[in-house]
Amino acid sequence: MSAPKIIIQILVTGAQIFGKALFEAGKQAAKNAKHTPQGVAGSDIAGVRNATSGSLTDKLTREHRMTLDEAHLILNLKQGETLENVLKNYEHLLKVNGPRPAPAPPTTGTRAGKQPAPPTHSHYLQSKVVRARERIEAEMRVVKEEDLMPPSGSAQGNAGGPS
Repeated sequence: MSAPKIIIQILVTGAQIFGKALFEAGKQAAKNAKHTPQGVAGSDIAGVRNATSGSLTDKLTREHRMTLDEAHLILNLKQGETLENVLKNYEHLLKVNGPRPAPAPPTTGTRAGKQPAPPTHSHYLQSKVVRARERIEAEMRVVKEEDLMPPSGSAQGNAGGPS
């Protein structure tokens, strides 16, 4: 056998093996995608699956895909904090996880022509912080609306009183 023929046979055999492995990996990935085991943390995002009642809190949990407890943990708040503290922690965390301004490039010296790598930040963390603030604000709006509404059993007028 000549050298080019052996090289071609090796390449063809390697391509066949690689193709079979790729095919099997695809089959396994499809099988894994269909199967969702019970009790896996990632299968139930923040307890949203358990928010099935018709209460306003469960409705907000489904809308914002986050429980109130998770929102408080993300913003490092205790239950019943004021809106000022919520916004203060929100702004701090958004600023810390946001993009940092790029440093001014040096005009002289050894690194004058090289640009530094752009600063990195986490869009994921920023989105979590924003959604946590929105979830807490939505809960505060619901509580405020409930406080403004009169109790349903109270008399709306003084029908039998003196005129």
